[in-house]
Amino acid sequence: MTAAGQGAAAAASSTTPASVWKNTNFRRLWVGESLSQVGENLGTLAVPVIAVVMLHATAQQVGYLTAAQQFAFLVIGLPVGAWVDRMRKRRVMIAADAVRAAALLTVPGAWLLGALHIWQLYAVAAVVGGATVFFDVTYQSIVPRLVASEQVAPANSGLETSAQVARVGGPALAGALLAVVKAPVLLFATALGYVASMIAVATIRDDEARHEASAHDSLRREIAEGLRFVFGHDLLRRITINTAAMNLFDGLMTTLIPLFVLRQLGFAPAVYGLVEGIGAIGGILGALATPRLMKRVGEGSLIVWGALGSTAGSALFMVAALVPHGPDATRVAGVPLAPVAFLIGGMFVFSFTVLNYNIAQVSFRQRLCPPRLLGRMNASIRFVVWGVMPIAAAAAGWLGGAWGVQPTMWAGVAASAVATLAILFFSPLRTMKKLPDALAGAESSQSRGSARDTPTS
Repeated sequence: MTAAGQGAAAAASSTTPASVWKNTNFRRLWVGESLSQVGENLGTLAVPVIAVVMLHATAQQVGYLTAAQQFAFLVIGLPVGAWVDRMRKRRVMIAADAVRAAALLTVPGAWLLGALHIWQLYAVAAVVGGATVFFDVTYQSIVPRLVASEQVAPANSGLETSAQVARVGGPALAGALLAVVKAPVLLFATALGYVASMIAVATIRDDEARHEASAHDSLRREIAEGLRFVFGHDLLRRITINTAAMNLFDGLMTTLIPLFVLRQLGFAPAVYGLVEGIGAIGGILGALATPRLMKRVGEGSLIVWGALGSTAGSALFMVAALVPHGPDATRVAGVPLAPVAFLIGGMFVFSFTVLNYNIAQVSFRQRLCPPRLLGRMNASIRFVVWGVMPIAAAAAGWLGGAWGVQPTMWAGVAASAVATLAILFFSPLRTMKKLPDALAGAESSQSRGSARDTPTS
């Protein structure tokens, strides 16, 4: 090719970014993360079945089991970010998969020996939850290392799409397998999913250098640096606080959904499963549509409207209690048509718009953050936005008993809407078509400095 031809080709490539799916390392990461999600969603159904059916766990014990899985982000969420920034990320993901597989394999082993106990499930849930913190923080931090800046949003869309597919297919596959195998055997298959993920991640070719201990500050100062980065940038601070508020108030609703659907509306578990499944399909479509919507609506605008759309979906879901669902209601195959339509429509809208919101804001923060702070940035945000979830679950249980299920759920919907309006709607994000790719001025200069430099906003 002539020099002119090469120049034209280079110009074309600079204006037309290559598809992220042509990136071999990303494809390997996608396979590994997808297999990890399949394993996680198989286990999501198997572990409670073991606790309730085989070990006859009480409601309190099931609550403890859920808490053991969720508290990891509160307990180790912040230091994990600093640790991940000190480690080679591919190796962290491999180790996390290995730990999860090994922990889960102890359950079928103990079952075969007749020694399975609820305390073992607590321990396994805690270990798997802790390893998942490492894996999730790391895979979000490695994406900007493997793809170009303009490919970050399509990469996150691909990862979220596969995660949503796993959320649809995982429980369904688990339910089918539980018809022919015992739940502990299903955990063996779950562990194999993590092993397959480990092998896929091991094939990634990443040139991340070994981190020298002398290049890092104290753990406390590095954690503080990550928190200052998150809360020192106006847009990132708003998004983080709003996400935490949404998770807190949405948790008042989502925690009580099983009681609302199965007891208040009186639907069978099969109907509940249908609602959840179609809702997850909304998430798949939302993930696929997000890159195009970011270009059409605008990156900042999509974050705001995605948050408001999820609240609208929640309200639509709750309308199911306000339409006829008694003996006189119009039915299809014995199921009241109107309330089920609102449940499905609300869950679909909620899942679609939540994925718009998540992909847009995660892509923004990955582009904005200096590479050396990615682990701490992701961990700091997850500590805040996931740390409220156990609090929301406990508050939902208490308020549901004191106020009633539906008033508590409606309160959560209203509070989530008010929070988004107050934090995001009247902010610069609402009219921003393009969000910044990097810190400006002094911030950018500091971000290129040593590990002891602290970014400001």
